[in-house]
Amino acid sequence: MSPVLKRPKEKFTLPSKYLLFLLTCVCIAIMILSFKTPALNTPLNSIAGVLLVPFQNGISEVGGWISDKSDQLMEIKDVLEENQRLKAEVDRLTIENTKFQQERYELNQLRQLLKLDEEYSEYEKIGAQIIARDSSNWFSSFTINKGSNDGIQINCNVMAGSGLVGRVTDVGPNYAKVTSIIEDNNNTSGLLLSTGDHLIVTGDLTTMPKGMIAFNKLVDNDNKAAVGDKIVTSNISNHYLPGILIGYISSIETDSNNLTKSGTLTTAVDFEHLEDVLVIMELKQTIQ
Repeated sequence: MSPVLKRPKEKFTLPSKYLLFLLTCVCIAIMILSFKTPALNTPLNSIAGVLLVPFQNGISEVGGWISDKSDQLMEIKDVLEENQRLKAEVDRLTIENTKFQQERYELNQLRQLLKLDEEYSEYEKIGAQIIARDSSNWFSSFTINKGSNDGIQINCNVMAGSGLVGRVTDVGPNYAKVTSIIEDNNNTSGLLLSTGDHLIVTGDLTTMPKGMIAFNKLVDNDNKAAVGDKIVTSNISNHYLPGILIGYISSIETDSNNLTKSGTLTTAVDFEHLEDVLVIMELKQTIQ
């Protein structure tokens, strides 16, 4: 007959939450007794000190940590709000600065047109804005927002910057197309202002990145032509009114025939950044 095995006795264990609750109740009871029973005040205080001080220190540390974290969160919130305010201020100032730069640029454009208008005050003119251009990086041809309803006609001369841009080659009721003097192989009759000698200015988009176009057939028998001399439209031009500045000689050399000279000139107009122009209302053949 086999011996009967006894089951080991299970140890009694108190769950930790109940133990914590029990200890809390004991601490509270000791605190009450220490206040209600003066005779027991001294020993109870000692016991309370041993039991409660670590508990109070723990609560104090937890409370301090929570307070620090709360302060940090408030500081972070304030920093984020300040950051948002500063971002909004930067955006506002950026918009204002961009607007200011645009207005200053437009003011400079208008000042140039006003100066140009004063220099050629003998001609009636109308201002216009460029609303489209061809696929080139340069304004070799473009469209303006004024047309026949405003009195513009084909061959009206167009100016900007400090001088000649080109002429109107097509016109509609509320628009006009302009072909500039820099258009490839577009010939313009010019005059060397210092000597009165005639020449031909030829459009060339390959030299425009340097701000220059070509001239040729200059007869300079006295060798007076020099770099920096002004070239204006000639009175023998078929389409252009006389005396409008085209540009300045930037290079000059004698041709192989030893009779004429050719070279390049720097245009009086920035053909890469045109926005506004002046259109002369009179045509060449109507000027007396």
